[in-house]
Amino acid sequence: MSAVRRVGLFGGTFDPPHLGHLIAAEEVRDALELDEVLWIPAGRPPHRPEGPVAPADVRVRLAEAAIQGHDGFRVWDGETRRAGPSWTVDTVRALAEAAPQPTEWTLIIGADQYRAFGEWREPEVVARLARLAVVSREGAGITPGEPRFPFHAVAIPRIDISSSEIRRRRKEGRSIRYLVPEPVRRIVEAEDLYV
Repeated sequence: MSAVRRVGLFGGTFDPPHLGHLIAAEEVRDALELDEVLWIPAGRPPHRPEGPVAPADVRVRLAEAAIQGHDGFRVWDGETRRAGPSWTVDTVRALAEAAPQPTEWTLIIGADQYRAFGEWREPEVVARLARLAVVSREGAGITPGEPRFPFHAVAIPRIDISSSEIRRRRKEGRSIRYLVPEPVRRIVEAEDLYV
């Protein structure tokens, strides 16, 4: 019988992915002793009706560039290939059904997402299929929520970088060096993204 694999699910628009994303994913991987973290670029996030700025295939490439050289990270593009909104419950179900070996899933979300978790589509199913890892800068804002949604709290260093800030800097013609991994910066600049 094969050992249970421990896999984190790290979803986001990654528009673009930045160093804060890498730090959060690595902190959770280390703290919860995960074998792997799947980076999952959202197809069409239901909470963002305006949608991502960059096309899905570009965001997948950006995520792949961001994690280049990290053996514990992998990109899964299933949400970007699925029609309609990217519901987390559909993603977790699809991954669980396709897993080639017994797997313990951990859904990585922020404290703000956890506070709204009860309003997600089928949150009970998500919480049954995957344990929740709630990340927060320096542990701020993590308080026990509804008892039916237990979670593992993971404090991460405070890094004030956001994708929207990076897009704004690009529009203003400012540098994004050292805010994103170098391979991401090269793609963003070569393809004139976010200008």
